[in-house]
Amino acid sequence: MRKIIFFAALFLLAGGALFAQISRGGTAWVSSRTAPVRASTWFFAGTRGTLVMGEQVSVLQVSGSWAEVRSSSNPSLTGWVALSNLSARRIVSSAAGATPAEVALAGKGFDRDVENAFRSGNNLNFYDVDRTEAITVSDAALLSFITGGRLLTGE
Repeated sequence: MRKIIFFAALFLLAGGALFAQISRGGTAWVSSRTAPVRASTWFFAGTRGTLVMGEQVSVLQVSGSWAEVRSSSNPSLTGWVALSNLSARRIVSSAAGATPAEVALAGKGFDRDVENAFRSGNNLNFYDVDRTEAITVSDAALLSFITGGRLLTGE
């Protein structure tokens, strides 16, 4: 009996994962604070615009780790977005009293109980994490670093 329950649960989880994938003709939501909409699937391609957390998009096609999307709020904005910036599940960007960062963490399975359990066993200092997250590097500076170091610039 336990085996039947185990396999039934496994089947439901696997089925849910399949339906939660981003695919052509589907809908997705921006899961990062911002997501640049690029002219092609190259990380350094020109930017056509920016999407914000919770914004709904229509998926026109998927290629590798990129999705060509059309913004639902601005249908003239189309282009390529990294799949890592999208979610097949609706993102609610303004939960009661939650910051966008907290909403993003909740989407990844973190909630107040998980955070409190993690903090209780550790002497944590989030100052350095917050300071590191605040660092921004322009695409031009990053490309200069990569080409100057003779690193690969492809997928």
